[in-house]
Amino acid sequence: MPAPTRPAAREKNPPTDALPKDDIELRLEKALFGDDAGFLASLKRNQAEEDLSLTRHAGGDEESAAEDTQYDDLGEDVSAHFKLWLPPLTLFQLFFLDTGADQLPASVTRALEPTNPTNSSSRPKAVWYDSDDDRITVSLASNTRLRKLRDTEDDDVVGGREYIQRLRRQYERLHPTPEWVKYVRKRRKVSEADDEDVASDSDVSMDDEDSLPSAQPLADLLRTAGSLTRTTSKSGTTGLRKLRPEVVDIQRCKDVAGSGPSSIDTLQFHPYYPLLLAAGPSSTITIYHVSPQPPNPNPILTSLHVKGTPIHTVAFCRTLEANSTKTDEESNAQTRIFLSSRRRYFHSWSLATGVVTKVTRALYGQARKEQRTMEAFRLSPCGRYMGLVGSSRKGGGCINILSTESMQWICSCRVDSRGGVADFAWWKDGNGFAAVGKNGEVSEYDIESRRVVVRWMDEGAVGTTVIALSGDTSQQCRGGSRWVAIGSSSGVVNLYDRRGWTNTASVDSTQDERPKPVRMFDQLTTPVSQLEFSEDGQMLVMSSRWKKNALRLAHLPSCTLYRNWPTDKTPLGRISSVALSTDGGYLAVGNEQGKIRLWEVRE
Repeated sequence: MPAPTRPAAREKNPPTDALPKDDIELRLEKALFGDDAGFLASLKRNQAEEDLSLTRHAGGDEESAAEDTQYDDLGEDVSAHFKLWLPPLTLFQLFFLDTGADQLPASVTRALEPTNPTNSSSRPKAVWYDSDDDRITVSLASNTRLRKLRDTEDDDVVGGREYIQRLRRQYERLHPTPEWVKYVRKRRKVSEADDEDVASDSDVSMDDEDSLPSAQPLADLLRTAGSLTRTTSKSGTTGLRKLRPEVVDIQRCKDVAGSGPSSIDTLQFHPYYPLLLAAGPSSTITIYHVSPQPPNPNPILTSLHVKGTPIHTVAFCRTLEANSTKTDEESNAQTRIFLSSRRRYFHSWSLATGVVTKVTRALYGQARKEQRTMEAFRLSPCGRYMGLVGSSRKGGGCINILSTESMQWICSCRVDSRGGVADFAWWKDGNGFAAVGKNGEVSEYDIESRRVVVRWMDEGAVGTTVIALSGDTSQQCRGGSRWVAIGSSSGVVNLYDRRGWTNTASVDSTQDERPKPVRMFDQLTTPVSQLEFSEDGQMLVMSSRWKKNALRLAHLPSCTLYRNWPTDKTPLGRISSVALSTDGGYLAVGNEQGKIRLWEVRE
């Protein structure tokens, strides 16, 4: 029987007759989706543009007119809705992946940048570029640690310089600029301005409040510090006390400072109040109230910290006000503190008002060129002059004299000594000083006559290091100074008595005048660094910082050493500074550990 035939399959979607598209529909379809001709024309027109910003397409006038005519035929409604969708902006260019407000695509970033082509960054221009940076390429997407440097998700390969800039930008985001870097940059600008002579014409200039702090006035400190009066002799009388030779009655008191951040390079007692001034490379000046009695012995009265200024020399300066007499000398005396470091300026701290002043324009011309640093200075006993040791030159040196009132240069003393000036010391009356060269030649300069009045040689001088003068108004000596002590690098200290030979010696006499020392102390074996006379001229302190416990005391006028002190168990350390009080009752010793020891010297 024949196989049955399967009926024909019925079509699921029978074809329907589609209506032909009219002219308006064709135009809408072309406006929305474009055509092949328009797509190819858009590629040719924009193949040079890698990335387009959201700005109006800058086409020609004929092209814009043709497009306007094309869409004007559609009517006002169609033109209002579709005129912004014109090529060349396509849909994928209008959308991007939002990765953060600080990581916009390059097109949007360029659109938001200002039109000013100048660089707004304050970063200084580099003085040198490495040519290899232009040939280096770094892939940011392949390294997981570098993906944070990308601006967009599509960023991958960058050049060497761009890689350095992005690393710097990322580091500054994670690590803000420290405060000490800001301070160093500010101080560098200030120091550069000080080196320029055209910066300012004023003699005294004030720093900003941040760099020059003010301190509490001395009058307020005295009201809160208890009894601060002129110290008298231990016997209770105002007469001059007399020390015994060979054996000294000395007793240790409570230490003024147990330890410090740096060595104590300067120690000085106030000439009227029981105050002790201490300073060192830690940039801090401290004033102690010398009162070893309990319950609070030797308290700190006040302190001042000058940033970026390692202190080298500090000294009290007492000047009298105009129209003052001897009766009201103490009340009219104005006390200031001068402090200096290895800089071309120094500071003045007024204890009466607490104001700190920076002096930058005290020297001019040749004197300013020779005075490259103001770290070494000495104030006259009268408080009228300041002597600055100039920079040493081959064949000699100089000492510039300033007025402490006007801060102006007065005169200059030229010392013709090989190696320059080693040290100098003022006369008792403050009208002159004695300067010693490193070869042992001593020149005594008179400020009133503006000339060297005496020149003589130190006997057996080997690398002279320091000189000191002692006052004795009862003797007829030049400048009121009887004793002269000169220390050398070999540890030998020569002691001279100026009575007799000082009045006869002069510059016009024979140049090989060599006075004989009355005593030569050779107990120290390292270079002498400190020589200090007591105010009454009865004691001489000799020390060296190059060896532990290197200190000796000598009695005057017998010119003998004290044999009972110091002993092997005296805790002195490496001595960096010594000071004797005005009445000779206290001896302060500072060492390189920042400790300040105090001893009471009795009759």
